[in-house]
Amino acid sequence: MQIHPLITDTDSLARFCARLAKSDFIAVDTEFMRENTYWPELCLVQIGNLEEAAAIDPKAPGIDLTPMLDLLTENHDVLKVVHAGPQDIEIIFNLTGKTPVPLFDTQIAAMALGQAEQIGYANLVESWLGLTVDKGARFTDWSRRPLEARQIDYAIGDVTHLAKIFPKMLDKLRRTGRGAWLDIEMEKLGDPRQYKPDPDTLWQRIRPPGRSAQILGRMRALAWWRETEAQDKNLPRGRIMKDETLADIAAHPPSHQSELGKVRGLSAAWRENDIGARMMDALIAARPLSASEMPPKSPRGPALGKEGALVADLLKLLLKIRSREIDVAARLLARSDDLEALAAGVRKNLPILEGWRFEQFGRDALALVEGRMAFAIADGRIKMTRTELIVEPDGDGDAEASVVEALTEQP
Repeated sequence: MQIHPLITDTDSLARFCARLAKSDFIAVDTEFMRENTYWPELCLVQIGNLEEAAAIDPKAPGIDLTPMLDLLTENHDVLKVVHAGPQDIEIIFNLTGKTPVPLFDTQIAAMALGQAEQIGYANLVESWLGLTVDKGARFTDWSRRPLEARQIDYAIGDVTHLAKIFPKMLDKLRRTGRGAWLDIEMEKLGDPRQYKPDPDTLWQRIRPPGRSAQILGRMRALAWWRETEAQDKNLPRGRIMKDETLADIAAHPPSHQSELGKVRGLSAAWRENDIGARMMDALIAARPLSASEMPPKSPRGPALGKEGALVADLLKLLLKIRSREIDVAARLLARSDDLEALAAGVRKNLPILEGWRFEQFGRDALALVEGRMAFAIADGRIKMTRTELIVEPDGDGDAEASVVEALTEQP
């Protein structure tokens, strides 16, 4: 594999991307900084295939990233391979308003192949290539210039290893027939809606202090205001105001700006500065949520209750058994909230009752909650027992129902 010097000019970038545009797939990774900013600061982009790889310096004076961005977002013939890709995808979306497509995430694929639910890059490389990744430059400040040779080598290694791992993964997915399992997951990964925060709904991510329409209305207004401030100042949301402080103000709104100095989490300067005044304007303009805007008490269905919680625990046990039997990460099969919803009686809009998940797990999960399946122990191993209702005559000649259990080890 040819490793190019750091690309710092538009012409070299254009030639490199033109060659990669003829590939079946490319591996993509980014290095960025976001600890002190709202928008992640792109510091380096690494791209490669099986023949060549390079790191691109987006901070190089005068460089135009258009050839690279077009390759990532406009060329739908080249598959983009990432590992734990959402943050990399978010950066490309922020630059273009589009996501790289089509996509393949090796972390998600690893779950379908029985590896850890969120396997790290270093462990992935070790398991598939038998190599140990040097983590020496992992926590480097990628925004500083000039970059050292060891930093560039470390960064490029991310895509050269991915480029070698991907064909191996793809081959195993084809042999096991699990490639189709990932289609929906990859579509969700590339959905642009995931990478464009809606200021009107961000309040829903904050734990509310109650279900009052007035409180939730103030939370919505304050969250919208905070998001605007964070974007304008390019600061993390928490640097403007922490979630706990926002919820506290929504529950106990001050009458005047002069009272902000007494609010826990705010400095005394808020009593008279401009940001405090803008926050008060948002608070005063807040209106209660209407009945149609109020969040449901339970988004999935009725409360579990004590018995329902026990059923959910049994479903989680079933999930462990099934994921072990078919060698797939449990999280790819089902999530806890889906199991709890099934235990609570929900039967619609659950991923585990659709497609391949139903075939591999949902059918048995449904049978368990409906009393058509139970647990048994045979030879020291937990197995599943299917129960069938068989009608037999009793001693008086009357029909009497009895349950006959047939022990069946699930494939």
